[in-house]
Amino acid sequence: MEIKFKFMREYRIHYHSGVYQTNSHEAALPQNSSTPPPAVLPIFLFGDSIFDVGTNNFVPECTAKANHQHHGIDFPKSEPTGRFSDGFNTADYLVKLMGHEMSPPPFLSLDKANSSFRDRILEGANFASAGSGILDSTGFGAYKSLGSSKAKEFLSRSLFLISVGGNDVLDYGRFNNTIGGFWVSPLSLIPMLISAYENHLKNLYHLGARRFGVVSMSPLGCCPYVRAQNNGECLQVANIFAQSFFDPMKNLLEQLAAKLPGMKYSLGNAYQMTMDIIQEPFTFNITEAAKACCGKGSFNGENRCDPDAQVCENREEYLFWDRFHPTQAVARFAARTLYGGSKNVVIPMNFSQLTQI
Repeated sequence: MEIKFKFMREYRIHYHSGVYQTNSHEAALPQNSSTPPPAVLPIFLFGDSIFDVGTNNFVPECTAKANHQHHGIDFPKSEPTGRFSDGFNTADYLVKLMGHEMSPPPFLSLDKANSSFRDRILEGANFASAGSGILDSTGFGAYKSLGSSKAKEFLSRSLFLISVGGNDVLDYGRFNNTIGGFWVSPLSLIPMLISAYENHLKNLYHLGARRFGVVSMSPLGCCPYVRAQNNGECLQVANIFAQSFFDPMKNLLEQLAAKLPGMKYSLGNAYQMTMDIIQEPFTFNITEAAKACCGKGSFNGENRCDPDAQVCENREEYLFWDRFHPTQAVARFAARTLYGGSKNVVIPMNFSQLTQI
């Protein structure tokens, strides 16, 4: 059996006779069905740069990369890893809270490490890629294929974390209300994104996935990139799109869980979490909630964080690391909130509860 899953860049994994097969090698899964599950859940991550831990480093033609200074300035040994952060990102902190010593690596890095592929893929992998989105026209097109009952059983014991959608909204505005070259009514955008998201979730479910940790959109209109183009103010139309994504996503997940046996989910409200910081920054020990720590121009939001950019010293007090992404301090807060937060920010259960089902 083969099922195609479109989400980001092109990945093809096939499963035949108890064996995972990729482009250049294969690795056998455990054949003994009585083998007890690992103490720590395998985790597979999908999405954009919020979860990306270096996928694009392995894609030569991709320009959305963070494998250069000043990214990683607070990472061990000040290493730029491909994360759009001064250090760790939300994906890193989430999986550590779930018992992993470190974040599952980019799948493409596993694909090149033939000798360790089997052992490492059984712990999970990160497919998130900066620039990707819900729609095929956003960033990249992708395919993922899996099959067979053994693969489904393995994936049913895994956790799937997804954070995606912001690039779709930003590209919609950047390209004058068009998607793939065609004009789309503002009233049609969110339903279009929800419909595409539904297909992705169903495809993952049919592959074997049962537990989904989903993160909604943050207030895109308040990032330094948008503020720099809007006289320092949040762009409300972008925020309306981001905020209005949450309720349809909530309804979609409720409907799918009612129809698909065994499906469980958590939905984190990134919009509310971020607006809480913007509206009451000192409550979260944040002194700068509008300007990026690393960048150039107005609000440090006009250009990328590159080796020539200005960099703040008090990074723990900034909401934004660069023109789009949070600092590791805020990423840590976001992960802790998703993992252990109450129902005003994560429903119907938090990510910790999701791992225990």
